[in-house]
Amino acid sequence: MNRLILKHGRPVTVVILAVFAWVVYTRIAGRGVIPLATTAVIVWVLGTFAFIYFWPWITVNGFRRIFVHHGLGGGPIPVNTLYAVPDSPSEAASTSSVIATGTDNLLYLGGWLDVKAGPRVLHVPEMNGRYYSVQFTDRASGANFAYVGKRTTGTATGDFLLCEPEWTGDTPEGMTRIEVPHRAALLVGRVFVADEDDRRAAYALAKQIQLTPLKPEHERQRGRSA
Repeated sequence: MNRLILKHGRPVTVVILAVFAWVVYTRIAGRGVIPLATTAVIVWVLGTFAFIYFWPWITVNGFRRIFVHHGLGGGPIPVNTLYAVPDSPSEAASTSSVIATGTDNLLYLGGWLDVKAGPRVLHVPEMNGRYYSVQFTDRASGANFAYVGKRTTGTATGDFLLCEPEWTGDTPEGMTRIEVPHRAALLVGRVFVADEDDRRAAYALAKQIQLTPLKPEHERQRGRSA
């Protein structure tokens, strides 16, 4: 469903409008206004609930396809890998970057996280007070369920254990556990750039924000969901 809408949005919209126009015409021509009104209300109610329910899944998984199949300028980004964009999004806007926002003081990074096969570790370097953040967006609800960054975890170097809620292994000493509600999530990161002279240093830090597998010696038997 989402693939059809994202890839063929305009033709699908034209077809839907054409069908609706035909229904309106036939109902009015046959003087069936009340059945038409009843049908319209039912379609509107059901369509509203369906839109609210499916829209987060459609948009988040749309980002997943873009990241995994096309990337952010450096080619496809493999699952459980983060790619840091070297340019500010306003500079990338001319190339139709998916994260173009019109700002010059941030560098972005992104990737798709999947912990079904086992936990991952998010490593962040020492940021020395520099603003940065990594947001975790749930694939099912579209809500951001966790943040790592200056305002939530500080700017010191750190490692964060990312796992599904049912995982029963021990959290290694010094790591903070973050549970991924539906085993997969969209990750988008931001690193502050003070000015043009600071861009190289900011990019070097952004590239050090990485995902790695949890070392085998830290793993125990992983719990399975029902």
